[in-house]
Formats: sequence, C-alpha cells, structure tokens
Amino acid sequence: MDPALSLLSSPLLWVALIILYTLQKGIHFVPQNRGYVIYTFGRYDKTLSAGLNFIVPFVQTVVADRNLKEQSLDISSQTAITKDNISLAIDGILFMKVTDAGAATNNISDYKLAVTQLAMTTMRNAIGSMELDDCFQSRDKINASILTSMTEATSPWGVQVTRYEIKDISPPQSIREDMEKQMTAEREKRSVILTAEGVKSAAITEAEGLKAAKVLDAEAEKAEKVLAAEALRESQILVATGKAEAIRLVAEADANALSTVGKAAATEEGRSAVTLTLAQDAIAAHRAIANDSTVVLTDGKTSDNIANTVAQAIAVSSSLNLPDNKSRG
Repeated sequence: MDPALSLLSSPLLWVALIILYTLQKGIHFVPQNRGYVIYTFGRYDKTLSAGLNFIVPFVQTVVADRNLKEQSLDISSQTAITKDNISLAIDGILFMKVTDAGAATNNISDYKLAVTQLAMTTMRNAIGSMELDDCFQSRDKINASILTSMTEATSPWGVQVTRYEIKDISPPQSIREDMEKQMTAEREKRSVILTAEGVKSAAITEAEGLKAAKVLDAEAEKAEKVLAAEALRESQILVATGKAEAIRLVAEADANALSTVGKAAATEEGRSAVTLTLAQDAIAAHRAIANDSTVVLTDGKTSDNIANTVAQAIAVSSSLNLPDNKSRG
C-alpha cells in the first residue's frame, strides 16, 4: 500500500488537522487601532482590543473588523438655498472616528454612508438659516453648527465627528458678477477714503509745521530783541561810565588847576600875574567888541577903565621883568 495514501487515511492526521483548524479559529491577533466585534450564537458579545485574544471556536465568531483611527470623508458638492433665496453649490470634508465598534456594527448598517448623508442634510439646513453675505463671512459659524448637530446625531452609532470644514461655496454666475462689482465699488470707496485721509493728514502736518515755524520765528525774534536790548543797555552803561569817568577826570584836572592857581596866587608874583591876565582878557574883550561892531556905546568911563587896565598891565609886566633885568646886569 502506498505510504501517502496510508498517511491520508490515518485518523491521527485528521485529528491533528481538526485541532489546528480549531486553534486557528480561536486565536486572534488584533492590530493596533482595530476592533473585532464578536458574536456568540448570533448575538453581540464583546469587542476584541489590540493584542492576543482567544475566543471559543464555532461558538463565537468575528462579524466585523472596525477601523478605530480618525478617518476623512469627502462631502460631494450639493445645492443649498440661503435664507434670501440664493442657490449655492457647497462641498466639504468631514473627519470622524469610531469610538464604539459594537455600536457602529449593531446600531447602523453603514456608518460611513449614514454620516455622509447626515452631513449633507445638516449643511443644507445650516445654509438655509443664513443669508448670502453671512455664508461667506461666517464659515466658522457654519462649521461649528454642523459639527454640533452631527455630534448629537452620531453618538448612538458609536461614531464621533471631530471636525467639519466647508471647502468651497460657489454662487451663480450672476451673483458672482454682482459681488465683483460690489467689491470693486468697495475698493474704490476705500481708496477715496484713504486719499482723503492722506490729504487731511498732510494738511494737518503742514499746518502744524507752519505753526511751529511761526513759534520758532517769534521766539527767535524775541531772543534777538532781548539780546539787542541787553547790548544797548550795556552800551549805554559803558557810555555813561565813560562820560562819568571823563567828567571826573575833567573835574580833577580843574580842581588841580585851581589848586595850582590858588597856590600861585597866594604869592606876590602870583597876584601880579593874575592881575596881568585879567588885564589882558579885558583888552581882548574890548577888542572883540570893537571888531564886531562899528559903533561902541560906553558910559564915558570905559576909556578911563581901559587906560587904567593897560597901565596896570604895563606896570605889572615891568615889575615882572625888572628882577630878570637886574639878574642879567
């Protein structure tokens, strides 16, 4: 008999194969971030977590393998009507993850399709409650509204929606043209406002500059006047001081002259000299009067006085010259 045929017909071989198959059915290595849903006799029993797990073969079976990582679902473009009856084409992206593999298997047939359909419906409802301008200006508000609504709805499914983002909002062509015109008008308005503000700012700056220049000129003129006044005062002080000094010097000179004359006049010769000087001054005065006028009015005694004065002058002169002549002899 052939050995191969005899081995296949051996009961031990079949027993070993059955044991290996049973072990293979009862031992499961669950990867990280995966969840195996276990049914026992067709009824949900538990969810196997990551690592080595054992189940009862033929009694317990793995009916679902759920991905527990965060997943992204693309929400295709759809039409939504705003509160002011404007039709918009909107698409988005949704991020979600399975938090309970058993609920995602038992409570919903296809959780991905259900979440996608719910996101589309919720997005249409959110857009319908807002006007066109709010839809463009309040994307964060729309995203938050959709996320809140979906979190409440998907909780029984064992699914958590972590984030929702609107990718694009496309209004009709006519609305886009109107929006472009409005934006152009707004830009022109801002440009005119900025130009006016620039002109105003320049005028204010120029006025302030002129004001500051006038203030500086006034201060400079005031300073010049103060300096000129001080210089004039100092000049006047110097002139007055000079005049006072000159008067003092003249007075001292006159005093010294008078003192000298007085000392000289105290002697006999000094008195004779004074008499001679007075006689000479009198003669000069009479001569000046005679030169200035062709007619001289006198009281009759003037000629006698003049003669006496001349005689005194000659006598004084002779007396002054006499000692000199004697000394020469």
